[in-house]
Amino acid sequence: MEKLQNYYRSFEKEMGYNLFDENSFKANQTFLLYIHMLLTTEVAEVAEEFRSMFDLSEKYLSEGYSDVEAMQIAKESIRENLGKELADCLAYLLKLANYFEYDLETELYSKLEEIKRTRKRY
Repeated sequence: MEKLQNYYRSFEKEMGYNLFDENSFKANQTFLLYIHMLLTTEVAEVAEEFRSMFDLSEKYLSEGYSDVEAMQIAKESIRENLGKELADCLAYLLKLANYFEYDLETELYSKLEEIKRTRKRY
């Protein structure tokens, strides 16, 4: 994940996407609100792909396919678009992780260990 975060930093620099005044509260506030808006939009687009997959599954079921076949065909039909939307989500998560100087890989492992510890108590 560190490699991915570093790549994203380089990509932003190359594209000129990280142009804001780090010493300005207003610029930081605007930046975070903008990235939040973009991330939530991309998450909604992932949900839209799921909706399309479920609608297609219903269509294929009505055409006589089994539920497993219908879901598989529908899943394959959204595969390309879903991948793009997930990549968009990841890009904004990387942007936020870099902004807050998180090592996202460490954060993920830490969270998974926390889940394990919590789960073992029950």
